[in-house]
Amino acid sequence: MASVLGSISAGAAEKAPPPVTQHQVIPILLRHCTPCHGATLKEGGVDLRYRDSMLRPGSSGAALTPGSAQKSPLVTRVQADLCPPKPRLVEANVKPVSPSDLQILTDWVNQGAPQVPDEPDLAGTAQDPLVQARDRQFWSFQSPRSVSPPQVKHSELVRTPIDAFLLKALEDKGATFLPEASRTVLLRRVCFDLTGLPPTPEETQAFLSDPSPDAYERLVDRLLASPRYGERWGRYWLDVAGYSDVEGRREQHLPRAFAYRYRDYVIRAFNADKPYDRFLLEQIAGDELADYEHAPEITQEIYDNLVATGFLRMTPDPTWANITGFVPDRLEIISDAMDVLGSGVMGLTLKCARCHDHKFDPFPQRDYYRMIDLLKGALDEYNWLKPDLRSYGGAANTGKLGERSLPYVMPEERRAWETHASSTNKPMEPRIAALWDRGEPSPTYLYRRGDYQQPGNLVRAGIPSVLAEAVPFEIKPPWPGAAKTGRRLALARWLTSPKHPLTSRVYVNRVWKHHFGQGLVRSLGNFGLSGTPPSHPELLDWLANELTRGQWHLKPLQRLIVTSAAYRQSAASTGNAGPSALSANPWLAGMPLRRLDAEALWDAGIFVAGCLDETRFGPPVPPNINAEGLSTAGKHQGRWRRSVYGEQLRKGIPTVLELFDQPQMNPNCIERTESIVATQALHLMNDTVMRELAERFAERLRSEAGDTLPLQIRRAYLIAYGRPPSESEMHRAETFIQQLDDAFATEAVPATPHNSTPKADHRALSALCHLLMNSAEFVYID
Repeated sequence: MASVLGSISAGAAEKAPPPVTQHQVIPILLRHCTPCHGATLKEGGVDLRYRDSMLRPGSSGAALTPGSAQKSPLVTRVQADLCPPKPRLVEANVKPVSPSDLQILTDWVNQGAPQVPDEPDLAGTAQDPLVQARDRQFWSFQSPRSVSPPQVKHSELVRTPIDAFLLKALEDKGATFLPEASRTVLLRRVCFDLTGLPPTPEETQAFLSDPSPDAYERLVDRLLASPRYGERWGRYWLDVAGYSDVEGRREQHLPRAFAYRYRDYVIRAFNADKPYDRFLLEQIAGDELADYEHAPEITQEIYDNLVATGFLRMTPDPTWANITGFVPDRLEIISDAMDVLGSGVMGLTLKCARCHDHKFDPFPQRDYYRMIDLLKGALDEYNWLKPDLRSYGGAANTGKLGERSLPYVMPEERRAWETHASSTNKPMEPRIAALWDRGEPSPTYLYRRGDYQQPGNLVRAGIPSVLAEAVPFEIKPPWPGAAKTGRRLALARWLTSPKHPLTSRVYVNRVWKHHFGQGLVRSLGNFGLSGTPPSHPELLDWLANELTRGQWHLKPLQRLIVTSAAYRQSAASTGNAGPSALSANPWLAGMPLRRLDAEALWDAGIFVAGCLDETRFGPPVPPNINAEGLSTAGKHQGRWRRSVYGEQLRKGIPTVLELFDQPQMNPNCIERTESIVATQALHLMNDTVMRELAERFAERLRSEAGDTLPLQIRRAYLIAYGRPPSESEMHRAETFIQQLDDAFATEAVPATPHNSTPKADHRALSALCHLLMNSAEFVYID
């Protein structure tokens, strides 16, 4: 028996090693060799990306001799520790070849360097073993249905088709809309919703005294046309994109000197009501919309196209430093970009399939890497472009557009550059933070458990298979002879098809959330099986179709929303605010009470104080650190600009903004948390900057209302609340100021940050202003 076992063991030992294919070898070469012998560099004339290129002779002959590892420099230089060269490991962001990987290379070459045919791509076909027809039956994986507004009992309450859908759901439950809110409530509500700022006293008085039946509609049109609109609604998109003026992650705080161009592009796009499909095309594939490399000049349109691609460059990028620029670091950035695209545009938790098949949705891991391959012409972990911090102060990954011209910039910035171009003190050359396709991406392999050192099957660029039947998908060059893959452009065009199941639904749902406090689908970034089903599915589909019927313009859709009877209801009596109040009123019987978000609260404070600098666009204003160690939004020439123009940081967010839930962008924010904690009220009451704003508010009252106390009080209420005070409020305010006047008259007068010698009556008026700015009516919208 022992001799038989011995014979079997001896026979097994004599067997040839298992065959090695190019798909086991190429990932090794990508990890260790192609930084010096690949698409960008071909040192010694050697290109190790493909078997055919390995056979071409370089300056010292061919790298590969099939059948002989000892005659192949591809193997011998690794064996001799010459490649990758140890002194350049950190520079090239690679690690030495492991013994196991070296053995795979050796076996492959000794076996004759076999190359097997690629397996057929079955993803999205009837033969797909991973995604079946039944998986496509879920509501959000099918195109929005064509629906008509339903018939309702109380048709006299219907102002826009939106009302019919909401009213039908209420009537089925024996309920109806609440009465319309007062004009003052409506004015303040719609001003904050559309511009992020309260109405001026003049706007309030004009609206309240306008008897025409369309006064409210004309007000809405003025607000939608205001340049403040883009600042308000652009801020929401900057959350989705993960906009930041600094590079790196939490521990890094390096400036992105020109990221603000993307912020300005977004604000201008909203003000111009740029169609959402074009907005997405530019952000996902703007570099593939026009041949900027051969254009006679960089026009405004080409500039916008390129600046827009910063959308996929806004996530944290620590690869500027060699020690944080290795393949796993790069993969984190790509994963973040996919997260922004998946959650923000598609409403899907695609990132869950990075390491394994999705636990809930029909997204196999294969499909995640097919999506990654769509981005690879620009975001290639094996042919990486780092943020260049040396030449232009931190703008991410740009590169000149040719020596013949500068990028298109604002005329004053261009003049400043050209005037000083010949000076050892010249300003930074205008650059843009952009993403562009370089035409030769490396192959994409599925990474088992998300580990780049465990490559699996080769995958091809494509969309999630579960969505393959809804909209055709085709990759083709963006223009004849283009040295670009066209993959991101194909993705963008697929996403912006009117029949796409998700794009329009996700967008209108987010818009609805910003007007009503919660989405029709409450899980804004998850329209999958584990997300929340829509409360009004027919309304969601009608809104999605209305957006595409209107050529993807947002403003007409918003006009329908804010002029609806549902939006114009008085506030629901929920007794509180925040998420619990919203969940108690899912059918919108009355408008929910909502707290101002961080930016609107701060902007409103500097607005009522008369300190708002409405200068638009340009480099961000850094925050200030005061003597108490608190960070505040920075001043600009003695005044404050809107918070959207302040420097957007990943850490050290201005204190009042952080307290009121402005998020850290790691990588982005689909829905902000809304906390109600004591520190918020304490900060508004005790912060020296808030007291300074109250003093400036009091100065504004003296300037606009004179020294007559009743006129000052009336003006204060109009400015702070958008309404005149009631008789009882007037009486209490007069009594409050008179009592303080008496108390302050006998006290020593302390200096304040803004006023070194305040009079007693000014201190009393400042105290009233501070009181108004601390009230619930100032902080909340009903």
